[in-house]
Amino acid sequence: MASRRGMSTRPASSEELECWGQTVVQMNKLALMLTEQERDDTIGRVHRLLSQWPSDDALPAEGIDGVKSIYKKLISGLNEVKTNAEKDVEVIDHILEKIGILTALRQAPEPAPPEKRNKRPRAHSPSVAPAATPAAGTPSRSMSITVPPRASVGPQTTSTFSREPKARREALAPQLPLQEGRKVAFHPPTNTSKADGATGGKDEEWILAVVTKCINQDKNRYEVQDPEPQEDGAPGQRYNTTLRAIIPLPDPNAPPDSATHLNAYPEFAAGSTVMALYPDTSCFYRAEVIANPRDLNAAGRSGQAAKQIPMYKLKFEDDDDQEHMVQALWVVEWPGKD
Repeated sequence: MASRRGMSTRPASSEELECWGQTVVQMNKLALMLTEQERDDTIGRVHRLLSQWPSDDALPAEGIDGVKSIYKKLISGLNEVKTNAEKDVEVIDHILEKIGILTALRQAPEPAPPEKRNKRPRAHSPSVAPAATPAAGTPSRSMSITVPPRASVGPQTTSTFSREPKARREALAPQLPLQEGRKVAFHPPTNTSKADGATGGKDEEWILAVVTKCINQDKNRYEVQDPEPQEDGAPGQRYNTTLRAIIPLPDPNAPPDSATHLNAYPEFAAGSTVMALYPDTSCFYRAEVIANPRDLNAAGRSGQAAKQIPMYKLKFEDDDDQEHMVQALWVVEWPGKD
């Protein structure tokens, strides 16, 4: 296995070049913002107003009205400074996010040849009988699925997922930092299905992963590991990534009032488009909700129904219209594309 020390010496991929190009655009934007004459004028005006502010309890010659006038102008100037600073932070967040992605791309080893990946032939789909996803164990990535055009599955619902760094941090704030051992849906940084155009490539690929550490105590950056061993028997590949490529899964061991418990996650209505772990694999795919836990419990109409593990009845794309029962722990929002 190739060493992961330092940056890769291989030629930059088109994705890396695109990421760097976007980084340069944001850096140039920040440079222009920091040199705007209007900003300098605002800061200069604030300094002049501060110099006019009474240094003691004595009123200036203009009296209290003069102080009020200075106060109003000072508040206006400080608000402008604050607004400009927030714009700077937003652009800097974008730059840091792109650099983090670029670093992960450069540190990632070469993807395995596509022909070595096991495929699930469409003619040999699983039995129509619903198959439950294991609760405690880690499914194996023994199957793959071909993803057709998005419009082929059910009505589309508005997703709350955002890859914008600040929005991701705010949405996940109650759960941060993600703890070691936390299971997540992870979007690998490299196009491991590049040669198979029918799969949709990197835009569609999400796998089960486990958080191994928070990098440098930065709540936005993590190391995650693919729990599936590599072909040579070595432990699963590790990735340096950010919240942009992570969807934390509900923690089955969390207290009921915890932000990481299933109770804190939305329940998706019938007809919603979600992303779920395909039974007996460690890959997530787009699916349509046929029935949610509430629907299934109501259909059961028994006292035992509420005590059972919450389940969804799902119809995965390109799966011959078969319906599968999948635990709610493995069903999350559909992230869409960049």
